[in-house]
Amino acid sequence: MRKPVYLVAGVIITLFGFVFFLQGIGVLEGSAMSNTVFWSIAGPIVVIVGVVMIVFGARGRLR
Repeated sequence: MRKPVYLVAGVIITLFGFVFFLQGIGVLEGSAMSNTVFWSIAGPIVVIVGVVMIVFGARGRLR
């Protein structure tokens, strides 16, 4: 029963990472995170973690 939780959490974490990256590079403005090097590096790392969770959650669903 844990696999769907990983899948849903992975999608949410991936979306958050993508938003962090866009704020870090200055595409999305209006927050303290805008145009910040930390978030332009941390965003893709968060996306990778989310994708790994999606793959882990999807692997259980395919079997």
